[in-house]
Amino acid sequence: MIERLSLNSLKFFYYVARYESMTIAAEKLFVTQGAVSKQLKNLEDSLGFSLFVREARKLRLTREGEVLFDCCQQVFQHIDQCLVQLQDKTKAQNNLVLSCEPTLAMKWLIPRLVQFKQLYPDLEVNLLTGGGVVNFKEQNIDLALRRNDFDWGETVYSEKIADENMLCVASKNNLQPATQVFISASRAKLWQQFKEIHKGRFKELNKSSLEHFYLCIEACLAGLGATVVSAYMVEREMKYQMLELLSPVYQDGSSYFLLSAQPFEDDLRKLLFRDWLRAEMQASQFWFKSTQTT
Repeated sequence: MIERLSLNSLKFFYYVARYESMTIAAEKLFVTQGAVSKQLKNLEDSLGFSLFVREARKLRLTREGEVLFDCCQQVFQHIDQCLVQLQDKTKAQNNLVLSCEPTLAMKWLIPRLVQFKQLYPDLEVNLLTGGGVVNFKEQNIDLALRRNDFDWGETVYSEKIADENMLCVASKNNLQPATQVFISASRAKLWQQFKEIHKGRFKELNKSSLEHFYLCIEACLAGLGATVVSAYMVEREMKYQMLELLSPVYQDGSSYFLLSAQPFEDDLRKLLFRDWLRAEMQASQFWFKSTQTT
């Protein structure tokens, strides 16, 4: 019998039975009352029995109509739930959750995400800030951008994005040469490595430790002293001529990697973001090099 029935006519019946009114059903379905009436008649003709008793301005379900309405409620509500689940799944698939070290996220990545959005308007990057070991499952993270200064394990898939580039900068508005240098406590070997690379230079700088690179950059911008920092984190300030170079840009031997719990090739979103991120960091590197020759 089911092949003789129209799903559309069952939907019209469901709405009429639900609101006990052809007028309201027509409004909800964005059709005319005549269209609703015609669908109901076709359904009753196909079934061979009446579904409503028409009493003045009100419609009352017959016994057969009550049975059919109960069935339709279960079916249409189940369909609605399935559609919501599918929409949620599609939305989730379009969301890419990325974990990134805080200062790099604030100073370098966030200003560029609008460019990624313009290229891929259907993809939404949700950013979480954090460093070190990544718990992909517990935090529902798709990707993590990290430096290779810790062991993330053999089960994590990784793609090298770019080498780390470091430099020493000071505020351009300083009237007196900097005598203090702010070093982030998040990188224990940073100051020692900087001194070894520059062999005796910058002896006039007295080291002060701050908890994060962001604090070091803010102290530097405020004119309190110089700072040794990742070039990516101060690229914008350099371009706006808020900071000046005190040392050449140098590589400290570490690199940024994009991490994933699953192979990158299994997820087009990850491939698109990986390639975009790599191109952006390479463009930054090219700009760093250009500052050495100007």
